[in-house]
Parts: sequence; C-alpha cells; structure tokens
Amino acid sequence: MKVKELGEFGLISLLAKLVAKESQTAAEIAGDAGFRLLLGIGDDAAAWRNPPSTELFTTDTMVEGVHFVLERIGWRDLGWKIMAANYSDIAAMGGTPLYSIITLGLRDETSVEGIVDMYRGMLAVAGEYGGAIVGGDVVRSPTLFVTAALTGATEGGIMTRSAARPGDQVAVTGSLGSSAGGLRMILQGLSFRSEVASHLLEAHHRPRPRIAQARILKDIGVLAAMDISDGLVDDLSKICQASGVEGVVHAEKVPMSPLLEEAFPTDSLSLALGGGEDYELLLTAPDATMKKASHALDVPVSVIGEIISGEPGRVTALDKEGHAKHVPKRGWNHFG
Repeated sequence: MKVKELGEFGLISLLAKLVAKESQTAAEIAGDAGFRLLLGIGDDAAAWRNPPSTELFTTDTMVEGVHFVLERIGWRDLGWKIMAANYSDIAAMGGTPLYSIITLGLRDETSVEGIVDMYRGMLAVAGEYGGAIVGGDVVRSPTLFVTAALTGATEGGIMTRSAARPGDQVAVTGSLGSSAGGLRMILQGLSFRSEVASHLLEAHHRPRPRIAQARILKDIGVLAAMDISDGLVDDLSKICQASGVEGVVHAEKVPMSPLLEEAFPTDSLSLALGGGEDYELLLTAPDATMKKASHALDVPVSVIGEIISGEPGRVTALDKEGHAKHVPKRGWNHFG
C-alpha cells in the first residue's frame, strides 16, 4: 500500500497503534519512576506527569514546496510561523511553553543570512510568549525544511480532544478564515486596499497563539479544546471522534473579520468553515463554564454550536434555515 492510498490520518492511526503496542512496557517503567504517561499520539501534544507538574511535548515540520514558498513568505515570517504553530499546540492543552529544539534541513546554496533572519522570527515568538531555544541539529537536504520540537508544562489537569460531552456548547476564540483568505490572496495574486491586504497577510504569516487565554480556560474548568490548524469543521470532527460524539455548527454564528468579508464577500464563510491555520482555540463546555469563559478572556469567545449524541466524528454545518451547508474544503491532509 502507498502512503497516498492510506492517507495522512490513516497513517497516523496505524503508527499510533504500533507505538502504543511496542512502547507499553517502556511507558509502564517510566510510570513506576513517577513519569506517568497521560497522553501519547492523538492530541495536540503528548503529556506526562512529572510531579508536581504535567509536562507536554509537541513538534511540527514545514517543508518548502509543501507548506511554504520562500519567496512568498520570507525568512522571518517563516521562523515566526513554525514556532507559533508549536506554541499553539501547547496552548491547546492549557500549558506554558518551555524549551525548543530546532532541526534544519538545508541545501548547499541556502542563504546564511536567511537562516539568521528565520531565527530572529523564532526568537520573536519566544520573546513575546516565553520559552527558549536550547539546541537542535542541521543536516544537508535536497529540500529545505524546518522542524521545531517544543516542551511545555502545566500544573493540574490538561485540556484534551476527548473530553467533549453531549450538551456542551462549541465555541471559538477570535475570528476565523483570515489566514485562508491570506493564502488565497497570495496564491492568486489578488489585490485589495492596504488595510485588507495587511490584515490577511498578518493572519496567514504571523498567527497569534492563545497561550494566556488557554491557561485561563483551563483554570475555569474547560476540559475539551484544541487549536484550529486544519480548519474549523475538520478540527471539530477530531474532537468529536476522540470524544465519541457528534457536533453541530451554526454557520451564521461563526465569527469572521469584516476585512475578510470585504475581500471575499461570497466565499468568506467557506474560508472560515474549511480554511486552516487560524490557530485560534476551539473548545466545548457546559453553558455555565462557557459564560465564565466569555467574561474572563480578553479576546472574543463566540458560541457557534453544540455537541450532541450521535455518530462519532460527524459534524454538520447548518445555515440559518437549518439546512446542512456544504463545506467545500475540509482542512489539510498531506496525503489526501
């Protein structure tokens, strides 16, 4: 079987089962020493207890020609984005970023000045949100790639994808779709007035991980959350699959920037429902907890749907009349 036949998420599932089977003994030994594994493959980050805290570990890779075109994003924005994506995974669990290790795959002709500028982008994220780069590796490669691995920690519980329950409300922070709008603007060479273009580029190249907001959500009792990296409908489906529930999204309640709607008046909702790389928080919680969240955070929290009993992983987006709305793009799949 070829990878393209199995698909990205089928491959992840296969490897997760293999790792779980082969690593069980090692995990038990580590648990006996006090480092009890809480979550392995399948959530935004792995997590294990290291009393008195819970440690988190995540990683992400960006490959030229697959995730980015250097001439379109630039070195510094590339550094910001790869680091922000990892920080967002730690945020999704309610954690604090700690230490990063960077692996670079470089061609012979790669610009040294460019690499330095990329690190400036990475360091800008660490400077704003905490944490430090503490090491890494450099290898020769026919294709430019960057891998960032990041540890984090949190005291008490963690937010996971598997804690959604029927009756929970579904909510998101901030607004959605602008990153996908920025990508479309870049790929299609579209022109907009300066304020619109600047907003879309900033959303796509410089996402803002919700570190502080996620910690607040965890502290007020939110149990189920993840960051929106592969698209709202696709990522809510992952929560529903992990939790054994079904989700409903009311499309008219999905928050979007007026600047996105100005740029794409007929497609903005599709971009918000199916576009990726917003790196906002997607959460589910009972009504009382959600009310606390809307008052506690310094960014908007929009209730956009609910969790119901039903087919695990299924998500239906409804229009104003209650009819199912087609979502033309369902997130990112490397092999789908």
